[in-house]
Amino acid sequence: MERRVALKNMAAAMGAVVSLPVWASGWSNSSLGEVKYTMAGQAEVLKAIVEAIIPKTDTPGAGELGVATFVQRMVTDCYDKKAQDNFSKGIDAVEAQSTKSFGKSFADATKAQQLQLLKEVEKSTDADQKAFFGMVKNLTIQGYMSSEYVMTNLTHFEFIPARYHGCVPIKKG
Repeated sequence: MERRVALKNMAAAMGAVVSLPVWASGWSNSSLGEVKYTMAGQAEVLKAIVEAIIPKTDTPGAGELGVATFVQRMVTDCYDKKAQDNFSKGIDAVEAQSTKSFGKSFADATKAQQLQLLKEVEKSTDADQKAFFGMVKNLTIQGYMSSEYVMTNLTHFEFIPARYHGCVPIKKG
């Protein structure tokens, strides 16, 4: 590898890190603001998709924490036009496939039907569908793990692991 290429790649990586939105770490619904969807009904479908990926258990699910808004904001702010179009088409394709298979919207389908449909999308031979599901799944996990609720209640960040006890009694023996 040439030195100039390496320096160019390092500069691009540093620029990406610096330009990453501040709200992407420890975010809450109020910090994200309003997001726009290209089609009516996409918000409900995306919320159902993220809730199916990380459902509510003894902790809140992804839908309850507003991860769908995080996913939409990340796609809108951080991805190129092609990825944004693929994202919008992917939501519409999931909705169309649900209507065709179950006769109802993806958001209205049962949890078992939603999981079945998402497994079909994940194993699809269509590269755009697989890319859509991979992007949504990765952003859902990222959004859930970096949400304010998870960061404050589930993960206990310790700046420096282990303890230093400078003044302790020593047993001779």
